[in-house]
Amino acid sequence: MTAEKEGQQAIVTNNDHLVQSDNPDHPANLIPSLCAKFWTLGWVTGTGGGASIREDDLVYIAPSGVQKELMKPSDIYVLSLAAQVKSLDKRQRVYLRSPPAYKPSQCTPLFLAAFTKRHAGCCIHTHSHWAVLVTLILERQKSTEFRINSIEQIKGFGRGFGKSGNLGYHDTLVIPVIENTAQEEDLTEFLEEAMDRYPDTYAVLVRRHGVYVWGDNVHKAKTQCESLDYLFQLAVEMKRLDLPWITDIEPVEPTASS
Repeated sequence: MTAEKEGQQAIVTNNDHLVQSDNPDHPANLIPSLCAKFWTLGWVTGTGGGASIREDDLVYIAPSGVQKELMKPSDIYVLSLAAQVKSLDKRQRVYLRSPPAYKPSQCTPLFLAAFTKRHAGCCIHTHSHWAVLVTLILERQKSTEFRINSIEQIKGFGRGFGKSGNLGYHDTLVIPVIENTAQEEDLTEFLEEAMDRYPDTYAVLVRRHGVYVWGDNVHKAKTQCESLDYLFQLAVEMKRLDLPWITDIEPVEPTASS
């Protein structure tokens, strides 16, 4: 059957078996678990923020308007990635499973961008106040990049799509910043442009809004999201102490043991 939701035409069938599993690592079980954890961290206050997991062609997405700490597997939307790619109309979504109580998340096209352009396995969107504060500091500096180096937590990030290994202590982590829009789905083209301009980035900040973070799988996306939030908080505190985010500390060469 066809149903109209949030101005989109969605072809929906109630394949409830897609969200029914006793495996705690199943995407329909993991997303509520992750969002409950994110709620305790203040990342998804109210109904803002969310998460999506890709498992082969299937994409599992938290719905819009749900209290994230109360989410259940039965609340999860499921769609086919291949069906979206084939669609000429980016606002048309082909859902394989749609819960009756909620609406599709406006984050959906942004999650899909991470899956199609970065082949990510998981994408997380938070409204972390540390992320928002960093964008405000950068706004005052008229900057569209968050840059930081010589901080140990930078090692939590990969070197970029298709590259092996993680960043090192002396490397510079660069996260682009895009401007917010009135409707979240309208951020999609700006997110995609940022991905094109910064092919090695695993995240994009949204001014006065939050951050999108992705990874090859749930573990990597979660690790990078936690590492970023740590760095954002650290950056805000460093700014208060008038400490620079970028330093010229020279690498220390290891000495041969005697």
